[in-house]
Amino acid sequence: MQLLEKLISVFTEHDYLAVFLVLLICGMGVPIPEDITLVAGGVTSGLGYSNVHVMVGVGMAGVLLGDMMMFMIGRHYGESALRWRWVAFLVTPQRQELVQIKFERYGNWLLFIARFLPGLRSPIFIIAGWSRRVSLFKFLLLDGSAALLSVPFWVYLGYYGANNHDKLLAWVHRGQSGLWVGLVLLIVVVLFWIWRNRRDAQLLAARQANATAKNPESRG
Repeated sequence: MQLLEKLISVFTEHDYLAVFLVLLICGMGVPIPEDITLVAGGVTSGLGYSNVHVMVGVGMAGVLLGDMMMFMIGRHYGESALRWRWVAFLVTPQRQELVQIKFERYGNWLLFIARFLPGLRSPIFIIAGWSRRVSLFKFLLLDGSAALLSVPFWVYLGYYGANNHDKLLAWVHRGQSGLWVGLVLLIVVVLFWIWRNRRDAQLLAARQANATAKNPESRG
């Protein structure tokens, strides 16, 4: 509650720029919750200090730029980035091992899931950069898709709960659970879509093979 009130106070005085800068440093691993920052931005819009739709855009820009900075640090400096104390603090040996395990389990989809893993988000993006698993375009596609779910959700939650901070915090906690449920459902839908496309492709290939076998002349 105290952090939310402080952020609201800062944002009402400095508006979009403050929201953008706080989100930027959130992306760099500073322990300020991104969801609370976005909610605070939404609250300032609900109180009439800013436009909520513009705030969503500012939130997207701050989130994606912060994430991209982490990715590019990994891409340009590789493991030598660990010489910087703040990077070494974020990417501990234990976190490196945990991130590698998660990459083996989820593949590049981990870059989408990372949006919902606050403690591991920055290490995941840095490691993804130095491992060169994906291009910058694919990184932004995966990370941006996740941000399109989370950023508007938190900003509009703050906007509609601007006049009742106590209830708002309760909604924040429920919203965190709701986002996880939504994420799981989205992953299930995507996996089903991939499975169905592969199955259809296999059936089509089988039919074409049967047709070729029945009509040998068509081979020529």
